[in-house]
Amino acid sequence: MVQIQASVEIDASVDKIWSIVSDLDSEPKFWKGTKEVRNIAKDGNTITREVTIAFKDSKCMQTVILYPKEKIQIQFTKGIIEGTKTLTLAQIGNKTRLDVLWDMKLTGMMGMFTGMIKKHIQSGSEQALESIRQEAQR
Repeated sequence: MVQIQASVEIDASVDKIWSIVSDLDSEPKFWKGTKEVRNIAKDGNTITREVTIAFKDSKCMQTVILYPKEKIQIQFTKGIIEGTKTLTLAQIGNKTRLDVLWDMKLTGMMGMFTGMIKKHIQSGSEQALESIRQEAQR
């Protein structure tokens, strides 16, 4: 498994940032590696969905658990990626820190490309957090 971390401080409230990151349908707007999201089922704060990722237009199944105004945990349950992506919000004075932590690997024969893909995911995560920051500070 490979861990990828990125973080940003945003001059906005947890409430404002939560309203952006918890709108799961708008994820492709910020996360360029996510091309399409299709929600399949919702049970309380748990969502089952299929996402199409930019890597070879691969489809992945995910279970998303929302912990309101605290974190979003995404478990890749089927597809080319195995592992988790977790977004965490923390109030720091009058700012909010938004962190993302990936703990993942590519499955099967694609596993040999995990290291190469790591750079793309790191860059994409940093760009996504910056886009979220800009949206929140409008």
